[in-house]
Amino acid sequence: MSLSARLIVVTRRCLDGVRRTARHASTYTANNDIDPIKKSVFISQSTDVFVNLALEHWLYRNFDFSKHHVLLLWRNDPCVVFGRHQNPWLECNVNAAEKENIALVRRNSGGGTVYHDKGNLNLTFFTPKERYNRKYNLNIITNALFRQWGLKSEINKREDIIIDGDYKVSFNISGTAAKLGKPNAYHHCTLLVDVNKTSLSSILERKENGIVTNATTSTRSTIKNLSDINRNIQMDKLLSAIGWEYMRTKALVLEDGRYDLLQQQKGFQYINPTENWFPGIDKFISEFRSWDWNFGKTPKFTVTRTLDVPAHDGKMHRLNLSLEIQNGIVEEIRMSLPAGLVSTDFDQDASVISNLRGTRYNHEVTENIITEIGGKIVTLNPIQSVDESNVRRFDEATLQ
Repeated sequence: MSLSARLIVVTRRCLDGVRRTARHASTYTANNDIDPIKKSVFISQSTDVFVNLALEHWLYRNFDFSKHHVLLLWRNDPCVVFGRHQNPWLECNVNAAEKENIALVRRNSGGGTVYHDKGNLNLTFFTPKERYNRKYNLNIITNALFRQWGLKSEINKREDIIIDGDYKVSFNISGTAAKLGKPNAYHHCTLLVDVNKTSLSSILERKENGIVTNATTSTRSTIKNLSDINRNIQMDKLLSAIGWEYMRTKALVLEDGRYDLLQQQKGFQYINPTENWFPGIDKFISEFRSWDWNFGKTPKFTVTRTLDVPAHDGKMHRLNLSLEIQNGIVEEIRMSLPAGLVSTDFDQDASVISNLRGTRYNHEVTENIITEIGGKIVTLNPIQSVDESNVRRFDEATLQ
């Protein structure tokens, strides 16, 4: 059965159910007053993360939410989404993601890095800024889980939804999983329904070491799929359950409006995020796809490597290699050489190193330098370090 057909069935069941005495009535207060604020549930028909983030941004920039609140539901093909102020090389295995054609994208809100696939349900709650209420939104989700499946969940101090106190089944980006502007705001989160946990673990495994930065870093958490807790929880049913819970709940308070309120709402609407539907969205899509946005917006960082390299005297010498990266571009390359090691040992490598200045950073940049100077990466114990009192600086500027 198609999703649209299932929604029709769920609609009938929901309306029949709310005509009867609502379950868990003690959780809510019934009120038949007409709510002046209408609600809609938009369902994106795209599974392209760049398109869906552009749709989210278009609604934030252009829609009037003063009398019409919106919940946007969307899913993506496999991708990694990192926060606006994060370093992708520090947050995930960039090389593995690129080899597997997994999209890497920077979102407009802050917070940590998440892995998406079609086993994730992404939710964006849109309101005017003055009505932004993250706790209200999270309670919509927990109420839906309990009403539909009797699943008890809690919102912890970090505003994560947890079950049994052990497994995080939903993680909003605590503290900064939002975009607050004038006049609009949104809060978005993601529910793990049936995500590929093997891919999630391998892609979010940090492979790049030696990065020093002030960028926001993610907090690692234990996760569990909702389908592992209750196999009856499936994506289509969850989408419907949360959508109906959202529309039957009053706009400004957590009170159940039941059937009377449902009759006032604008219902489920399938959204086709194209230029014909949303003029100007193509520009946003191009921006989200661009290298300048996804990597060029990375906060300044330094990459360091400790190397053993051979010299003309036949001995191995230990040195530090350091790259300074600004806006994703290699600005400086420095090496700290032992005092007894003359720079002529590296004259043959000068042109190679110099040519890398001004190029886009990736893992291969450091690998190419190490290969050219014949170095071998040294993994130091916490108590080991290069003796900086016996080295001299040999920066990229001298390699001209």
